[in-house]
Amino acid sequence: MVLLSASEAASCASEKGAVLLGDISVAFKRFGEGQPVIFVHGLAEDKESWSGVVARLPRGIRAHLLDLRGHGGSTVGEGNGTVSQLAGDLTAYLEEVTGPAACVGFSLGGVVALEAALQRPDLVRRAIVIGASSKVGRAAAGFFEARIQQAMSDIDGFRRALAEDTDAQVVCNRQDVAAIAARRIAAVGDGAGYVNAARAMVGLAAVSMTERLRDIRVPVHIIQGENDVFCPLKAAQIMRDAMPDAGYTNIPDAGHLIAADQPDLLARELSRLIIQKHGRSR
Repeated sequence: MVLLSASEAASCASEKGAVLLGDISVAFKRFGEGQPVIFVHGLAEDKESWSGVVARLPRGIRAHLLDLRGHGGSTVGEGNGTVSQLAGDLTAYLEEVTGPAACVGFSLGGVVALEAALQRPDLVRRAIVIGASSKVGRAAAGFFEARIQQAMSDIDGFRRALAEDTDAQVVCNRQDVAAIAARRIAAVGDGAGYVNAARAMVGLAAVSMTERLRDIRVPVHIIQGENDVFCPLKAAQIMRDAMPDAGYTNIPDAGHLIAADQPDLLARELSRLIIQKHGRSR
């Protein structure tokens, strides 16, 4: 992997590399040419989780796929286990590399995109959030806390549990579950990035961001998987109630890992949303 400065990353035609931002090296992959669009993956994922979707996007889009702090090829740095810090990593990339851009985030990545929109509305032109939730209930917080302890004390057991979690998040693409699980296990490596990001999710149980969503001043569109049991329809409805102007799309026959279950449908919807130039998505 080539390590670049922020200015070099902005001008280099290379499709894969890493850029130094603050205390971390952020790994990225780029596809296409045109207007920049940032893709932020979810917990226990990495930039490769978007590959099947961005390959289906139309011309005129420069897709930047980023690895979250401690995931994939990005270093964990001095992670403080907050959504605010993860959003700061995203806005640093926007500020130093691409300039203002639409941001697409899945699950935790969707929360990060929303927080980035709150922090820097001058940099986030549009937030498209997929399978995301603005709050974490007690049961979900307990789940994340258990996974954190497992990742810190029994990495092999944690990897087996992550494979089981993956199996429950795929509805249609059942033949590829093992490969998807293997990719996710590789994405979290020694587990430090997972622990940091999972702590950020636990933080949403203590302090929900739902009320703050009303302060977002950029267009938002919510995409939900019809059969998502990890982030159910209720989570999307809570965000819609907080942001009545937000657009909404339900993807049929999709579990939590929508990009794995329905890459064609997701790419089609993202294409429609990204090319919109004016007004809020509907």
